[in-house]
Formats: sequence, structure tokens, C-alpha cells
Amino acid sequence: MRAWMLEGLADMAKHQQGGQPQQEPAHKGQRWWRVMCLTGVDYFSTLGYQPGIAALAAGLLSPVATIVLVIVTLAGALPVYRRVAEESPRGQGSIAMLERLLSFWKGKLFVLTLLGFAATDFLITITLSAADASTHLVENPHLTGVLHNQQMIVTLILVALLGAVFMKGFLEAVGVAVVLVGLYIGLNVVVVAVGLWHVAQAPHVVTDWSQALTVQHGNIVAMVGVALLVFPKLALGMSGFETGVAVMPHVEGDADDTEQRPTGRIRGTKKLLTTAAVIMSVFLILTSFVTTLLIPADDFKPGGQANGRALAFLAHEYLGNAFGTVYDVSTIAILWFAGASAMAGLLNLMPQYLPRYGMAPHWARAVRPMVLVFTLVAFLVTWLFNADVDAQGGAYATGVLVLISSAAIAVTIAAHRARQRGWTIGFAVISAVFLYTTVVNVIERPDGVKIGACFIAGIILVSFLSRVARAFELRVTSVVLDETAERFLRDAARRGIRLIANEPDQRDVAEYCDKLQQIRSDNDIPSEDDLIFVEVTVGDPSEFESELRVRGEVLHGRYRVLCLDSSTISNALAALLLHVRDLTGQRPHIYFEWTEGNPFAQFLRFFLFGQGEVAPVTREVLREAEPDRARRPRVHVG
Repeated sequence: MRAWMLEGLADMAKHQQGGQPQQEPAHKGQRWWRVMCLTGVDYFSTLGYQPGIAALAAGLLSPVATIVLVIVTLAGALPVYRRVAEESPRGQGSIAMLERLLSFWKGKLFVLTLLGFAATDFLITITLSAADASTHLVENPHLTGVLHNQQMIVTLILVALLGAVFMKGFLEAVGVAVVLVGLYIGLNVVVVAVGLWHVAQAPHVVTDWSQALTVQHGNIVAMVGVALLVFPKLALGMSGFETGVAVMPHVEGDADDTEQRPTGRIRGTKKLLTTAAVIMSVFLILTSFVTTLLIPADDFKPGGQANGRALAFLAHEYLGNAFGTVYDVSTIAILWFAGASAMAGLLNLMPQYLPRYGMAPHWARAVRPMVLVFTLVAFLVTWLFNADVDAQGGAYATGVLVLISSAAIAVTIAAHRARQRGWTIGFAVISAVFLYTTVVNVIERPDGVKIGACFIAGIILVSFLSRVARAFELRVTSVVLDETAERFLRDAARRGIRLIANEPDQRDVAEYCDKLQQIRSDNDIPSEDDLIFVEVTVGDPSEFESELRVRGEVLHGRYRVLCLDSSTISNALAALLLHVRDLTGQRPHIYFEWTEGNPFAQFLRFFLFGQGEVAPVTREVLREAEPDRARRPRVHVG
């Protein structure tokens, strides 16, 4: 069972040495419109519940509010993500762009926070889509008698089936996505066309609606003002952009594309994003119009026949139960596959960051354990929200808006650094709009930020526990000696390799002379024995793994020094000692002085800043890396 659970790594999370993701040649992949269908199972599937959410949020004003949403989508989110596609062509998205702006622990914590909101977005996509799919099942006239009041059970079964698919082994099938999206879009065209025909046949419906709007809001300015106020509640209609960037590596590029500049892939992704946004915008406007005019307001409310399934209600009402059932099956299939797209996104996103930070257990690189974790979390979220589509809308919108806001901020900074004044101002305005929308959404629907905060807290807690548990690993991908360093070690190997761990200070003659005398006195080392100094300079202590480059220097004409740069002193010294043993065939000795201070405080210094009580930690790293005491390098402390 253990071997089966840990079999392989996530298909989209395989890493080369040093943590860089492996990429296929840039010209390989699928046509952009086929990949659009892959992201479309997430984006287009929101038509299953978006008209109902808009009707509940805006009432008769739903079409006007939807037009505002479309304007923000085409003039705001679309330009932002087209720029993200240029800046992050390997599919890491805005998180990778912002990661480059910050270093040390503040950068890691910032990325973990964004990952928490991304997890909120993707996991709520799974649970909300499954809940809406179960709503279509329960409300179907042929099944309502059997499944009445069983929505929770049906939703949990759908989530479990999704997890089962990934447990068996899931590869994204672009062909299946093309079929599902093509069928779903085609059926929606029929439903919208029939709805518009019924509106045209009863022109009094439009007249009654416009008169009711005038009575409620007075004039067009008031209508637009109210539409702007309810806009945050409609933000689910922009949920597909982050997924659109995530699938970039699957887009076919030009034959002469390179990984440094995949021009064809970027151009194809821009077409993907633009086409999907235009198609979705047209459907959002038309569906909000026909559902608002043809469905009684009470049917949108919880418990109503159109709650969470407005277009399905119209399909059954005007095209019969046979067509309505086909529509339900299509909707259920695309909603369920939207959950699959979200699960794949989680399995792609988390391994790109957490293992590289040392903030995930080793088994987090395997698909099946992570699928179990995400499925169990999805069960918990479904239970907490009682499988209610409307109740999950706030959490979903929060995740979507935070990611879009972070993308807008990232491209604003990128435009500023490129000295593009016009784009900088434009993206800054877009950022302000999305930040305002996010704040309003959080104030009105705090459940979203609460569940997002739970995900963030969980990720940070697990990450730091994992970092503590893995603190005594070697954390060095490879050791490279320059010619001078290698000559020092090979020469010393003929008499015995003895190294002195030295914390560099002034690096003058007195420092090395005093250190040498102290080590000889503390450890009774004869004066004729050779000793080589080793000095580690700590760079970014928040980094987990790195290549260790060792350079040799001769200081003051007599002292041989091996110089290293690393994120932590102890792990670098242990890795160097093991490499020296393997290179020379000799068990090296290393000599330390005890560090003054509280042991617990010293461990915190080691964990956070890569320093602290070096000697015992170096010995512990060696003990874990080399269980055979007869082959383990020797550590002396005086």
C-alpha cells in the first residue's frame, strides 16, 4: 500500500535538480483553441450557477450588473492576464512574478499567503461545482422523488468520485474537454435562443421589466451605481483567468520558440484568454437577460426550482423534460470536470513552491497522498457549507478576487520597471478597482476571507512543521570544488584531512593565528598536523536547497581557507565533509568551538537564520545522512 501510495510524482510537478520545473520543448503542445476548452471546463461551467447568483444579488438589475461585470472583465482582467502570460510563460502565474520581488522570509510568507487563497479558489471550485452538479441531479424531474433532500450525500459522492479518478491516475484529456465544452456551449446556445424567442413573443415582459427598474431605481445613473455596488457578488464570472494562465505549458508554440522566449506560446495563450473572455461575456449578458425576464424572482431563492440552476430551469420549462435532462447531464458533466481541472491545478501549483521551500513532506511530491488530503478537505468544506452553492459563493469570490488583484499588482510593477508609463497608470487603475472589489466582498461576505484564512493558517502551519522536520537534511543538491580547493584537499589527504570551522570576521592575520592556537590547545593537535579553515557565508536563510560551490584561497601567504556560500552553515559543512570523504577516500575531521547561549534560542537562530549552535547540528545532519558510524566524518568540539 505504501509503495502504491507514493508511486511517482505529480505529472506537472516533476523537478530537475535544484528545483526548476522540467519543460517540454516550447513548440510542442495542443492548438490554443483546444487548450481553451481545457480551461473552459472551469470558466464556462460557471454558467451553471452564475445567472442565479446574479439574480439573487441584483434582482431585476441583474442584466445591468452583468454588463458592468463584462466591462471589468474585458477592460480589466483580460489585459492583466495577457500581460501575466508575457511575464510568466511557464504557467506559474502572478505568484511567481510577485515571488521575484521579495526575498528572505517575507517573500516566503507572502507566497504562502497567496497559495492559501489559491487553495481557497481551487478547492471551492471543486466543492461548489460538485454542489451545483448535485443540485441539477436533485432538481431533475425524473430524479427528484428519489434524491429529495439528499444533496449533501450526492455532493460528497461526486467529490469522492473525483478523488477516485485521481487516485487511479489522472491525465488531463484535452479531447474530453473539447467534447464537453462543445456540447455544453451548443446546448446553451439553444436555451438562450429559445429564451430570446419567448421574450420576443411577449414584448410586454421587457416593458414590465423596464418599468419595474424605473420604479425601483429612478434613472440609469442610479442603476449603474447599484450595479457597481453589487459587482463584488458577481465576481465568480471571472473565475477562469488563473486557470487559463496555469495551462500555458500545454499551448502549442512556434517551431522556433525557445524556453527563454516562447513567442508562439504567448501569442496562442493571448488568443485563448481573449476568445474565452469574449464567449463568456456574450453568454453572461444573454443568460442574465433571459433568466431575469422569464423566471419568477421567488424561484431564484434558496429552495426555489431555479436556485443554482437557472438555465436548466428554462431548458425544462420551454424545451421539455427530455431536452432538460440532456442539459442537466451536460451541466453535471462539465461541472464535475471543472472540479477535475481545479484538482489538477492544485497538484500543479503546490509542488512548484512548497518542496522548493522545504515546506512539504517528501510524500507531498506523490499524487495519491495529496489527492487524499485535498479530497478530505473538500469533504470538510462541503459539510461546513452544507453543500449550498450560494453559501460558497463568498469564499469562491474571495479566492478569485485576491488572485486577480495580485495579478493586477504584479503587472503594474512589471510595467513600472519596464518604464511603460501608460500601461503603469492603466494597470494601477485596474488594481485599484480589484482591490476595492476585494475589500467590499470581504466586508459583505466575511465567510470567504475566514475560510481563506483557515487555508493560509493550515498551509503555514504544515509548512513550518515540515521545515522543522526536514531541518537536518543535507539540503545541498551538489558540491562543486574549484581547482584550488580540490588541490588543498588532495594534498591534505596524504596526511589526514583536518578542517577548522571558522566564522569569518576581520579575516586578518591575528584572527587566523588565534583561532589556530585555540583549536590546537583545545583538542591537543600536534603542531606538525595540517589544518585547513572552512568559512561559510550565509546568503538567504529562507532558501532550502542549493548547489554548494567551494573556492580555495590562501590568505596572508600561509593560511588555506575553503570558502562557501549557503543558506545554512551546519548543513553546508556536513555536505562538504561527505563530499570530501567520497572524493579522497579519507574520513575528514572538523573542529568547532562551543557557542555561548541558550540551546533553544540557538536552534531558532539555526531555523530562521541558518546559524546558531553549529557543532551539534552539523553532527546531527551527518548522523541522518550517514547511518554507518565507521564511515561518518568526525566532529570535534572543544
